[in-house]
Amino acid sequence: MNRTTTNGKRKATSSIDGPASTRRRIGSSSTNPTTASGADAPSASRSVNKQSSAKGKEKASQNQNISWPGYFDELYKTYKALNTVIAFCSSRKHIATTFSSIQSSVEKIIRRPLDLLRVSEIKAILPDLIKFAYVDAVDLRIHSDGTSWNQEKDIYAPVRDHSLEVTGKILVLEFLDTPKNQKPELEGFVPGYGLPSLTPTEVKKLIERRNARFVQAVDELLLACRNGTEPEDPISLVTRAAREHLPLDPSQTHNNSAHGTIPGPSSRPSIDDILEQLEGADEYRDQIVHRRTFDAREAQNEELSLPLSDNIKEALSSSMGVTQFYSHQANAINALHDGKHVIVSTGTASGKSVIYQVPLLRFLEEDPDSTAMFIFPTKALAQDQMAALQQLLSRCKGLENTQIATYDGDTPAAKRAGIRENASVIFTNFDMLHVAILPHEDMWRRFLKNLKLIVVDELHYYSGTLGSHAAFVMRRLRRVCAAVGNRHSSATIANPASHMKNIFGVEDVEAITEDGSPSGRKDFIVWNPPIMDPEGSNARRASSLTEACTMFTFLITRGVKTILFCKIRKTCELAIKTARAMLAERGHGDVLDRVRGYRGGYSQEDRRAIERDAFSGKLLGIIATNALELGINIGSLDAVVMLGFPFSVASLRQQAGRAGRRLQDSLAVFVPDSLPIDQHFTNNPDEIFDKPMADLIVDLENEVILEGHLQCAAHEMPVSIANDEHYFGPRFKPLCEKRLTSDSEGWYHTHPKFMPRPSSHVAIRGVQELKYLVVDVTRQDGMEGRLKVMEELEVSRAMFETYEGGIFMHQGVTYLVREVSHDDRTAKVVETDVSWLTSPRDFTDIDPIETHRIRAIRGSPHRAYYGRIKLFTMVFGFFKIRNGVILDKVDLETPPFVNETWGMWIDVPPPTLDLFRRKGINPAEAIHAAEHMVLNMSPLFALASEGDVKTECKIPEKEYASTPSSRRRPARLTFYDAAGKNSGVCAKAFDHTSDLLQQALDRLVACDCESGCPSCIEASICRSGNLVTSKIGAEVVLRSVLNLPIDEDAIPEGDPDALANPSETVIEAPGVGTIKGLALEVENES
Repeated sequence: MNRTTTNGKRKATSSIDGPASTRRRIGSSSTNPTTASGADAPSASRSVNKQSSAKGKEKASQNQNISWPGYFDELYKTYKALNTVIAFCSSRKHIATTFSSIQSSVEKIIRRPLDLLRVSEIKAILPDLIKFAYVDAVDLRIHSDGTSWNQEKDIYAPVRDHSLEVTGKILVLEFLDTPKNQKPELEGFVPGYGLPSLTPTEVKKLIERRNARFVQAVDELLLACRNGTEPEDPISLVTRAAREHLPLDPSQTHNNSAHGTIPGPSSRPSIDDILEQLEGADEYRDQIVHRRTFDAREAQNEELSLPLSDNIKEALSSSMGVTQFYSHQANAINALHDGKHVIVSTGTASGKSVIYQVPLLRFLEEDPDSTAMFIFPTKALAQDQMAALQQLLSRCKGLENTQIATYDGDTPAAKRAGIRENASVIFTNFDMLHVAILPHEDMWRRFLKNLKLIVVDELHYYSGTLGSHAAFVMRRLRRVCAAVGNRHSSATIANPASHMKNIFGVEDVEAITEDGSPSGRKDFIVWNPPIMDPEGSNARRASSLTEACTMFTFLITRGVKTILFCKIRKTCELAIKTARAMLAERGHGDVLDRVRGYRGGYSQEDRRAIERDAFSGKLLGIIATNALELGINIGSLDAVVMLGFPFSVASLRQQAGRAGRRLQDSLAVFVPDSLPIDQHFTNNPDEIFDKPMADLIVDLENEVILEGHLQCAAHEMPVSIANDEHYFGPRFKPLCEKRLTSDSEGWYHTHPKFMPRPSSHVAIRGVQELKYLVVDVTRQDGMEGRLKVMEELEVSRAMFETYEGGIFMHQGVTYLVREVSHDDRTAKVVETDVSWLTSPRDFTDIDPIETHRIRAIRGSPHRAYYGRIKLFTMVFGFFKIRNGVILDKVDLETPPFVNETWGMWIDVPPPTLDLFRRKGINPAEAIHAAEHMVLNMSPLFALASEGDVKTECKIPEKEYASTPSSRRRPARLTFYDAAGKNSGVCAKAFDHTSDLLQQALDRLVACDCESGCPSCIEASICRSGNLVTSKIGAEVVLRSVLNLPIDEDAIPEGDPDALANPSETVIEAPGVGTIKGLALEVENES
């Protein structure tokens, strides 16, 4: 049972298309009127800013019925002086204004001293508009040596300059609104290439607008105090609230007892109490827009059909505290005993490990020669489970000396022979099966002949191209086992039965889905960042990162062990830095060492240390990417905060499930970004819980993948058409005849071009990229100085994160990139104290370079093409950014990153571009949205998961730049296989081009949304956050390439500015060269 509460759902956009019942269709002559409505309702402000129905007015024209006490008149004089001085300073110097730097100027205007309490009273009236707080002195620097941005500066200068006069904390006073001529920053993007500047007229208007905001706030406060059910004294209200806004100097010694001792796990408040505290906090602005509560669940126990031996019972009890079995555990163990293959799909921390541990102990008791293979998607998961099994075996009499080992890429070569010869259990992965075990099956015959149990954990991880590879590796394993006389291995995994059948190629599967484990009460809330400056000209949502870190620190300082999930590595590092700064500001410096980051790229040593600290209970908070999304046991977690929509509903549910690994109540918090796809799930929260999970995809008929594994299988042992077809399916025989070589006896062998190691030609995770080492040289010159390798970065990642002069982040600490050697693939960094970050200035062109196939589009004169695609990426500089404002821009000369892959493309007809110009539709938006629509439909024709196929996403800072861009892109829809995967997915989609385009159009037209949603033109993997899209433009593009009628009169007029100044970022697509002898392919009618 669960309970749901939701604040009123809000439409975040309006559209040229209205609701489905009245929307005008561009493919017909319908003349139904177009309707559009909806806007974000501003959140009610807290503190002393009590809302009423009064509208803000300038002082000169304020409501004559509202009489201001003299206190507010005097406060207004001070406010106007502050406003004038701050506006002038910030517009001229582009730096944060400190209290000490403006104090004397303000005092000259008001002719009396300016004290901190007076400013706090002003902040109490406008809490969301004014920042009044201590910051690090380095936060006022723009360059690493403290120089201002208009001075000449060597970006490679030494970074630690301890001669600076200003150190410690400085009190900053500034406004948080955005000048009217500057667009508010979109989360994760730089708003433009121009540096901030305001004209005198703009400064004057900014001052007047801020003054009006103060007048409005006071008017509303006085009305609310006068008309409330219990009238209050507004002056007392302001002065009381002002005490809460007095800034606390962190450099001074404060008694931390004022904050209270952080409670332990057993004494922390309940989640109900914590949410009540949240809603009463100053930071709360009605951010909770949805809450769903899942009631606690009691355990359901059952007996085993065959009793365990006393030794196994004792081992389970002493090492794991297991004395009885949950119903799903008992049912699965019983099914395995009956010789069935088993799939278990139950919740996080439901004791699934016991399901394979108990049968393993039984097998070993019955036959000490028995072996088992445990396959895990990550090395960390394997290490975690091996440690648990070692402890269990050590407590089981007679099995204490059982040898178990990991067999992965980190296993030393000197130890591998001993593992093959002596181990009873190995923890491995599909990669090692593919390249190290199956190719050397003769060395593994002892192990494979006695193999009783195969365990594949987290099987949902294997979907799309990777899932297809895993399925064929498993078929090769079953084939080799059968050849050495073992046809009786049992398997257990955790996912839907159909997926298990696809991966293993077996039919006798017992699905266990009823969870018998107990569970504490769980609360799930959607925490939407509030609208900042709702009455201003640039109302926008608060930073989701700041909101998530505020929630994170709020929870851990109340003893709630919390993990904060971030989508990408850079966000993870920013969150670590932000959360630690928040803790320090609030007097919780004593817990800084109990907050750690965890993500890909960290060294193995660092990751294992973080895992140990988490499991031991030392850590209160972890900030991680999805590296911890899978089931690594890091101890009990009480709460999960998810920053941004993590690319799929399945991933969001997986992350939310990490909380509540014990019986205590738990909390999951989704903090959406301002991006369209995030706000869609905010406005439609039921989809988070009730939307059917997408099918896990395995394509057993992909000839590119199948051929590679047939070459590998034939190398392991010759292939027989009669004996092996049931492993590899109906395409097996023709591929053997065409691609393999046969002998006189009818056996098929590996083609010579794949020899001597065919597995090296088949990369199941794609071609492994070269990696750059990030080396900390901060202490290189010291007496005991030594270089420390902090991280390894793939080339495609290093080019965006390690450029000379840029800021690199590790565990929330900032480092300046001093030197990059592309020959040695190393980046040398030094620790630095700066508050600004850097963002690369780059572009990526995705262009077809050679046509290998041409296909007719049914009923259309237009064509689809397939061939080689070049990916060209160039980082040509970077921005220095603080709080979303560009401080400086730097040019760089770096070598480009060039890669090749295969893909398909369709040129947009030139008349369609002319139509866009006439109607004021941005062609980049239309093409980008159409690409997403086709991309979202492609799994129906080419079984692939997200990320297997990509497209060229349009970036807002280029498409919406105020100055024309010289980089113009061809008007075409382009799709390509993810570089290095050689998946053949695009080739398969290309075979169904006409049906793919038609179904994309049908889905688009049938979607009831107004301007785009995840069901049509929004793609969760879009690198630009789906910001450059047009639903109606996508429909025009798809109709044009399909040669379907378009009613131009039914297309609403677009942006007037686009009509007057048509976009030139998109041009007519040029032709692409073809190989010789191409014939036009024609599809049959479907």
